[in-house]
Amino acid sequence: MSSDKAIINISTWDGTITSTDFYVAASNFAEQWNNLDLGFPHWSWINCPKGPLFAASKVEGYLSLENMVLPGSTEEDRNHCGLAGIEDLSCANEDVYTDTAILVQKHSQERHHYDFHVVYSSSFRVPVLYFRAYCSDGEPLAIEDLEKEFPAYTTQELAISKWTFITQEEHPYLNRPWYTLHPCGTGDWMKLLFSNEPSVVSQGGVAVEKYLIPWFSVICPIFGLKIPLKLFVNASNKSENVSYVT
Repeated sequence: MSSDKAIINISTWDGTITSTDFYVAASNFAEQWNNLDLGFPHWSWINCPKGPLFAASKVEGYLSLENMVLPGSTEEDRNHCGLAGIEDLSCANEDVYTDTAILVQKHSQERHHYDFHVVYSSSFRVPVLYFRAYCSDGEPLAIEDLEKEFPAYTTQELAISKWTFITQEEHPYLNRPWYTLHPCGTGDWMKLLFSNEPSVVSQGGVAVEKYLIPWFSVICPIFGLKIPLKLFVNASNKSENVSYVT
């Protein structure tokens, strides 16, 4: 296999990617996340059948993580865990290393389950997060209940940010209503993120497969999740072996 990787030329880039780029980035993110064995559910790529109007070269599918119990899904957790886009999981993965007595106490408060799907938007040409939340008995959470789950920081940001707001739309593959973070402005802040990264600027470009790691670093804190620092370290190490051809 060639060491050459598809790259993004930062000087001319508008922050968007193609559906093929999305598949490459999604596959890489899932592999990196799953290899860390964090004690959370794994991400997986879900293939979807192509409709008659789709080009043969277009990759159809989405990135999926299901049955996730958020680390801060109780009031106690929300008060305890701070927010950061990048963290070494000292708080986010706290429950994995908590002894049984504490687990029993914490689980006496019902936690809610989340399904996350990352879907490529052909209109905005960026990834879009679709999600749903439900109780242990499968009863879905209304938006009012969801807002109570979010950290205080998120509630404030959703109220003032022009780039981050939640709507309910039909899932493009499942044809059922899911909540989604509207993708307007995603291209702008992705370009901003990469343009302010010294290693990217010095090399003049960045491997497409690294796209979703900083994207998740912006999206995850909305739910009180933290991106493991090791993901960024691994991505940086991999980039040293990439042949950039701009």
